[in-house]
Amino acid sequence: MTSSTKEPTVVRVSQKGQATIPKELREKFGIETPGEVFVYEADDRIIIEPVPSPDELHGIHADEHDPGDVLSRVREMKENEKRREADRTERLRPSTDR
Repeated sequence: MTSSTKEPTVVRVSQKGQATIPKELREKFGIETPGEVFVYEADDRIIIEPVPSPDELHGIHADEHDPGDVLSRVREMKENEKRREADRTERLRPSTDR
């Protein structure tokens, strides 16, 4: 029996607000576990969208995407991640004041 990813599936939401994306959908859309997805609202619906890897973003033409789409969000997330890592590295660096 083959399951369809187009049919609605009931997913329980935990007390912490966590829900599991069904395996078939994770596989179909290349969502790694553990991994990251974008979650946002559009047209009164909750949208879950895979965060593309840098390899997937290579060669994307600007005219194929609306300004403010996934690419800009990925860049923003990566910059925030770099800043957090730089701050962490600075905090952990041994003091040279001796």
